[in-house]
Amino acid sequence: METLKHYKPVKNLLSKGSTNAKTSKNDIKTFILYLAPHNLNYKGITLCKDASVNCIKVCLYSAGMGIFSNVQKSRINKANYFVSDKKAFLAQLLKEIKKEIKKASDKNEKIAFRLNGTSDIDFLYLLDKHFNFNVDLLHYDKVYFYDYTKSLARAKRYQNYRNYTLTFSKSESNEKETIEALNLGINVAAVFSNELPKTYKGIKVIDGDRSDLEMIKFKNVILGLKAKGKARKDTSGFVITNY
Repeated sequence: METLKHYKPVKNLLSKGSTNAKTSKNDIKTFILYLAPHNLNYKGITLCKDASVNCIKVCLYSAGMGIFSNVQKSRINKANYFVSDKKAFLAQLLKEIKKEIKKASDKNEKIAFRLNGTSDIDFLYLLDKHFNFNVDLLHYDKVYFYDYTKSLARAKRYQNYRNYTLTFSKSESNEKETIEALNLGINVAAVFSNELPKTYKGIKVIDGDRSDLEMIKFKNVILGLKAKGKARKDTSGFVITNY
């Protein structure tokens, strides 16, 4: 019996970085994957399992292009695709990644991928598990993968990868993990209410809004992000107000 599909065919999983206010500032051609976050899929499976209560509450899912209903529907459809037929989804994703890497290689250009635009999934583990695609063994040395994550375990797992950078995201409930990440030299993203301080907890703060690729250029820093959208009204501690 044929399984009922809960998604429409997706022509392209990856979006050009020019569609995002921050990735559009990148000096490397960037592609980004957007899924509906948290449990916004027909199975109700969370795609951000380490998200805090207020991370979910002030999520940037509906910021930027995400304010448009057609964009939200597209991201929900992609999330439904992922939870319905994970292997088919990954096969298509890998095909698109390889296609863009080949095009960049032919032109001798650099290229970057952010696979968790609005999710927190270990796609590199899944691509390696199902298709033996290990980004750390890529022959083309001008390709970069990067993400933000609330999973310290994942940030530690990939800490020494040469072309995959993970930045740990501070929330109102992971202070202990944030300190551990900083002690390990892992970059930490933190949201501030006003102008960014020069340092926070003794660690240099750089402007993380300047470009999405700041995490690749700097090590052992705090990527300071200014509160946006719903986050401007946050009082939970997710947004840092006293500094």
